[in-house]
Amino acid sequence: MANPGRPATSSPYPPFPPFLPEYFGREDESDDSNFYVQPRLVVHIDDVAIAAVGNVLRSLIPPDSVVLDLMSSWRSHWPSDHPRQRLAGLGMNAVEMEDNPDLDDYLVKDINKDPVLPYEDDTFDAVVITVSVQYLTRPIEVFREVNRILKPGGIFIVTFSNRMFPTKAVLIWRYSSDRRHIDLVAAYMEEAGDFDDIRGGFTNPETSPPGDPLFAVVGNKASG
Repeated sequence: MANPGRPATSSPYPPFPPFLPEYFGREDESDDSNFYVQPRLVVHIDDVAIAAVGNVLRSLIPPDSVVLDLMSSWRSHWPSDHPRQRLAGLGMNAVEMEDNPDLDDYLVKDINKDPVLPYEDDTFDAVVITVSVQYLTRPIEVFREVNRILKPGGIFIVTFSNRMFPTKAVLIWRYSSDRRHIDLVAAYMEEAGDFDDIRGGFTNPETSPPGDPLFAVVGNKASG
């Protein structure tokens, strides 16, 4: 992944960590279950960014893996030419996940209310969050749970663009630049602990036309 090379913009937030509770406030603090009750059967990034997601998953997740699509929805953007053993989904809307052709099974849960993930320790070879990390109000707790359910050496892949539902994105995300978003997600992983080789960058091909940027931050659960 190449360095995005994007300048930072001014932000009211100091370098992180530490993270303060007010960083994770939102313009709309109403119950998320009300916001997500209406299915949104649309894609949230353009075709080039979708292809970039697929390339990241294909290049970093070994074939025949057991994978969790965390904060899942209507599409997982799983590459059709990349075999997996199982792709589980956990998200907020059952209708969206029922219509997702890639998921083998799914669960509905609001992890902002309760970040405990309903899976046994050391279950997954990979966990992915695709263009949704900006909505996490308790990211450190969620990332610790991701680490718990990953197998030793398993990979955690967080991809994101510059699109969002602004009223539901946490304030620190809204006031940060693309470059700072990479640093922010990497800091979540560092604070969660037990992740090695944390790295991130811009993933769109250099030849792609202007459009939605796609960034990734990746870490591996410590092997022991």
